[in-house]
Amino acid sequence: MYFCISSFAVDGPYLRIVEQPKQRGFRFRYGCEGPSHGGLPGATSEKNRKSYPQVKICNYQGAARVVVQLVTNTVKPHLHAHSLVGKQCDKGICIADLQPKDSSISFPNLGILHVTKKNVSKVLEERMIEAYRMGYNYGISIHPEIDVLQGEVRVPRELTGRRSVFMCVASIHQSKEMDLSVVRLMFTAFLPDSDGGFSRRLEPVISDPIFDSKAPNASNLKIVRMDRTAGCVTGGEEVYLLCDKVQKDDIQVRFYEDDESGLTWEAYGDFSPTDVHRQFAIVFKTPKYRDQNLQKPISVFVQLKRKSDNETSEPKPFTYHPQIIDKEEVQRKRQKTLPNFQDYSGAGGGAGGMFRGGGGGSTAGGGPSGGGGGHYFQGFQTYNNLGSGYNFSSGMGGGGTTIKHGGCPSCQSSCYHHSNFDCIVTHTTIILLSILLSIKIIYSRIFGCHYLSQQFHMSLQKSFKYTPLHLAVLTQQKEAVEALLEAEVDVTLTDRHGNTALHLAAQQKEDSVLRLLLKHKSVAQLTSIPNTAGLCPLHLAVQANSLSCVRALLDAGADVEVQELTCGRTALHLATELGNLSLAGCLLLEGNAYVDSVTYNGSTPLHTAAGRDSTKLCAILMAAGADPHKENFEPLFFKDDELCGTCEEEEEEDEGYIPGTTPLNMATSPEVRIESDMKSLSSDTKQELCQALEDQTGGWESLAHALGLGILTSAFRLSSCPAGKLLDSYEVSGGTVRELVEGLKHVGNSSAVSLLQAVCKEPEAVHTTPQLTGNIN
Repeated sequence: MYFCISSFAVDGPYLRIVEQPKQRGFRFRYGCEGPSHGGLPGATSEKNRKSYPQVKICNYQGAARVVVQLVTNTVKPHLHAHSLVGKQCDKGICIADLQPKDSSISFPNLGILHVTKKNVSKVLEERMIEAYRMGYNYGISIHPEIDVLQGEVRVPRELTGRRSVFMCVASIHQSKEMDLSVVRLMFTAFLPDSDGGFSRRLEPVISDPIFDSKAPNASNLKIVRMDRTAGCVTGGEEVYLLCDKVQKDDIQVRFYEDDESGLTWEAYGDFSPTDVHRQFAIVFKTPKYRDQNLQKPISVFVQLKRKSDNETSEPKPFTYHPQIIDKEEVQRKRQKTLPNFQDYSGAGGGAGGMFRGGGGGSTAGGGPSGGGGGHYFQGFQTYNNLGSGYNFSSGMGGGGTTIKHGGCPSCQSSCYHHSNFDCIVTHTTIILLSILLSIKIIYSRIFGCHYLSQQFHMSLQKSFKYTPLHLAVLTQQKEAVEALLEAEVDVTLTDRHGNTALHLAAQQKEDSVLRLLLKHKSVAQLTSIPNTAGLCPLHLAVQANSLSCVRALLDAGADVEVQELTCGRTALHLATELGNLSLAGCLLLEGNAYVDSVTYNGSTPLHTAAGRDSTKLCAILMAAGADPHKENFEPLFFKDDELCGTCEEEEEEDEGYIPGTTPLNMATSPEVRIESDMKSLSSDTKQELCQALEDQTGGWESLAHALGLGILTSAFRLSSCPAGKLLDSYEVSGGTVRELVEGLKHVGNSSAVSLLQAVCKEPEAVHTTPQLTGNIN
């Protein structure tokens, strides 16, 4: 009854809201502050394209009258004590006439006057009386005795003493429960009757809630950053979350999971109001996941939720990992009966041990109390990756059981291998085997069958959270990596930090192992999988300053726009933070990265570069088309409460718009804000300069390197006029004519130098400027 009814068929005229009011960012003003400067904006209003609340009378063409009243944000709306002020407003309501040729009407000058708490009851009673007299009380609840009188009126009603008492009682009761921080607009249209009076009332419609920007619960909920984006299914892990302003007793951290059928799981982070720091940070503990026996990591979502109005923030991903039960295998070690096996030194006797020849012992034959040496490596004198120092001779021990190499063992031998398998693959033995020996040889000579290779793979992953593939990548053994991939090992297994083998390979300086992994389709599909820190392989490659690995991932089709999960940075953001010009240029030109990609708080790479006073990165990003006027979500300033009559603001000010911070605002260095004087060159001069730069000697490519824009030569080549594109980019980046002349001198383009010196007012001044020799390639 109270909302827009355009979603279903209606015979005859009806009222519809075309533009809702902006819900947040508009301040209710007290009377002593004077009128509002700038009207209540519409929901889609922007800085350079303003809009205002608007309604339309559908299925009707002709004159009409629209009445706008403030009502409460309750299921059953009541009149609100706040008043509408502005043009066409009187006694707290707005009345506007719709011209016959129009079907819609907007309200560009609406302000909201905040009533003081002590006057709420008095003002509300006056508002009820006026609504009753004029017949504007339809669709709202005042008092049961008054609500029945909601018929159309041609002349103002008279107020009797009995009804006046009802309104007085109702105003006192409603004022106690009224929320002064939120209102709604109720639009009621009246069509002309046979006498020309506007008495034919249409069904009223009520807008979305409008929150006072000074109210505690008025801000939009937003997660800005989290220090971790993954945790164990058991929960209880501490997370630091940065957010926009929240009320410590009115906020929750909600975890949930959904699928095609809807919500499948929901839980809330554990924290108290004392864990909310100054309204901008929350320290909470993760809840338990619904499946404690999870076998593989699973992604859920986390968001902020306000208790009072169930408002939620944009959800962010969070990964739950399986729990590690007895990760040090203490129980397993105590219960297992181990065969006679010494890890490092021969028993009883002197030398010997795992990797050395067996020494003499007190008892021959290598019995339980006998002499030296292990029992598992006889006959491995030739399989040594280190070249010397670890020859496994047949004299390692004085006897005992041996494992002979060569070929697939028989069933009996296979069973024997399996019975001793767990003993072989425990503790440092595995690490040493994987590093000192080729993993390919371990597979072919020790285990000899695919089943045991898979067992070895899983046991190592369980014990150390490293698989042989991880170790082969870490030690850069390409043949071992290839052998393991051919054995179809599980490439999705992760270490304790959620890193797959691809994550580890991406952090290396050389790209040979990474490219080997990416040749396999099963591995190439993991390029967008984050680790527990929320970083994908491309992010790790950038953080490692590995240009070759970045290129390898881009060649394999890695998503250059994928965001890390803590605060939504892309690879270009990370490269900018590191100040790495080559990586930034590679991502822009070879990866076609979006130069104005934003983080969770709306910051672009140019915000980062400007805030770090990196003039070269600012130049590269702006040459690639970055917008220096793009605002992030961080308010440029906070409006303080104004004192009555202290100052007058500009009438154009949009009360509902608080600007964000631009890269120009963040630039703390004058060098970043430098103004280019290239605009002083006429178009004819620039055209002649472009022709001069087309020469082979001292051409535009050489000039680009001299001016520090060599990283963008590939982009310039794509233009029909590369020299013109170079000059435009140089101008955007703040370049000066003086530096351009020095650059032309450096590359030996005398004709271009003569051209510029002819148009410069002080041609000799350029001799005092040092030569530019920087090349950022």
